[in-house]
Amino acid sequence: MSMTIAELHAAMEAAAAALDFEEAGRLRDRINLLRGGATADEAAAADLGGLERQRPGAMGLGTSQQRVTPPPGWTPPPRPDPMTRGRGTRRR
Repeated sequence: MSMTIAELHAAMEAAAAALDFEEAGRLRDRINLLRGGATADEAAAADLGGLERQRPGAMGLGTSQQRVTPPPGWTPPPRPDPMTRGRGTRRR
């Protein structure tokens, strides 16, 4: 049995009103899958147990962005020597 987004939304609100937040979360995830282009059968059969939501940042805007991890074996380039700054061979 496939449910439409409106039916899933009504069921999600009913589950939230009944304080069944786990079911409401599962229904919310199914709605997001349907809005993302999945068919009703795919959304109903999807395993949503491994989904992890992005946590909001502790300090405000922009702190919840993902951090890039460097590839294995990468080392940052050496920093320039501050004592040689502006002492090039070219004249300005």
